[in-house]
Amino acid sequence: MDGIDGNEKRISSIHSQKETPFFDATSLDGSPHRDVEKNGVEHGTTVQLQRRLQSRHLQMIAIGGTIGTGLFIGSGGALATAGPAGALIAYTFVGTLVYSVMVALGEMATYIPVSGAFTVYAARFVDRSLGFAMGWIYWFSWAMTFALELSACGLIIQYWSPGLNIGIFIGTFWVLITALNFLPVSFYGEVEFWFASIKVLTVVGFLIFGICINAGAGSQGYIGFKYWNNPGAFAEYLVEGNAPLAKFVGFWAVMIQAGFSYQGTELVGIAAGETANPRKNVPRAIKQTFYRILIFFVLTILFIGILIPYDNEDLLSDTTDAASSPFTIAAKLAGVSTLPDIINAILLTVVLSAANSNVYSGSRILVGLANEGSAPAFLRRTTASGVPWCAVIFTSIFSLLAFLNESSSGGKVFNWLVNITGVAGFISWTCIGISHICFMRALRAQGISRNELPYQALWQPWFSWYGIIFNIIIILTQGFTSFMPWDTASFFTAYISVLLFTVLYVGHKLVFKTKFVDPARADLWSGRKEVEEMEIEEAAPTGVMGKVFHWLG
Repeated sequence: MDGIDGNEKRISSIHSQKETPFFDATSLDGSPHRDVEKNGVEHGTTVQLQRRLQSRHLQMIAIGGTIGTGLFIGSGGALATAGPAGALIAYTFVGTLVYSVMVALGEMATYIPVSGAFTVYAARFVDRSLGFAMGWIYWFSWAMTFALELSACGLIIQYWSPGLNIGIFIGTFWVLITALNFLPVSFYGEVEFWFASIKVLTVVGFLIFGICINAGAGSQGYIGFKYWNNPGAFAEYLVEGNAPLAKFVGFWAVMIQAGFSYQGTELVGIAAGETANPRKNVPRAIKQTFYRILIFFVLTILFIGILIPYDNEDLLSDTTDAASSPFTIAAKLAGVSTLPDIINAILLTVVLSAANSNVYSGSRILVGLANEGSAPAFLRRTTASGVPWCAVIFTSIFSLLAFLNESSSGGKVFNWLVNITGVAGFISWTCIGISHICFMRALRAQGISRNELPYQALWQPWFSWYGIIFNIIIILTQGFTSFMPWDTASFFTAYISVLLFTVLYVGHKLVFKTKFVDPARADLWSGRKEVEEMEIEEAAPTGVMGKVFHWLG
């Protein structure tokens, strides 16, 4: 996204709805952008953000985006809330929603692989105001999540040294992660590759451990599904005197929580603008999303439910270190006492990986917003190696809000800000589905067959509609506990992100008088030229390890 691709008249015609950009696009010296080689990121291409991410990087970014504290820690709370069967059904169901989003995003990202991907698609195919609102709330969610991960790093290290102040670690890791994101994107991909490899090995190791313990290798003897009988397969939650309703409420609460755990899968779409040979590598990453969901989430939740009774008191811990991880609790019940320190070290790498991805994704979303005229033009400035340094700094600065945790009153403010991040993922998934529906309408209106696409999403348009409808239902009901009984503070905490998104969308639409994009004039061209002109040769994998890494991507 860094230069007009020579087709200015066509692009101008496509966008001639008399909509003024939110910010003027200027180069580093204040002059308008026109020269791709001399200036920063420009509408529709991705030349300045260099394509240095290899296939194996993209695969592990996709895996690393899904496996985080939500799985290593949050899954324990899910088990306590809904029981083993309820949690398993919830994670499986939300996994289908995630897959519907990923195949839709994959179809657009392989056809037009630009940085800031889905915010750009929302602006091009639906409405500029939708791209504006979606982009800014999604960016804010990543910036605040970075602050949250910095706090988590401090809490994890306090497991070993309780007397140390958390502010020391917030500052130290802020400098480290920010510095990493100033390095070329290939370095980010390499770091994320090894971080994600640790996650994968941990999950696979836990699954093998679970099989052995379930078969009788632990102090409990053969387990089977005894915890599904006593205390039971479903847990009752909130409601008293009506067991079926209480079990459904538990299931629904975990379905919402499962969605939070899955957030980050869409990072593949953001990385498409910096991926070498995106029309081959992005579909490969998308196709394997189904297997990742099945192996890394569904099977993990299944074994957690087999090894731990849902009424175990340790599951209710509100800490973020190894003590509250169901991996540790399962080992403790099996009589294995050496795992807590190992799990805590792994949790540290998990959180650092997430923090690294937070800054990367947040900065690239800003580039996409700036490119579409929805953010200040200076955010498009890049280094010689293609790193959007202004966007990285802007994203990192907001994470310093983590220092609010140093005081009790500041901690309350911080928690309110963090709550905005929770539903942002669901809002983004909904907007991706809507963008895909409008993308398919634009293809039909302009006489382009879906058979010409590098990657075709499954079961369309019904699969996208399926994701849109259920994501909206989750967004509207995710704060249902504030009604049981009514709690005004809890209500606003739960729905503040929805209110913010509405204000951003309506405000932008009223100020700039934007119109919905006419499918016949939607921009299906900008950003494609450089990809179609690529000539990339890939060597066939050799050796056992080479073939393994090729399968991984």
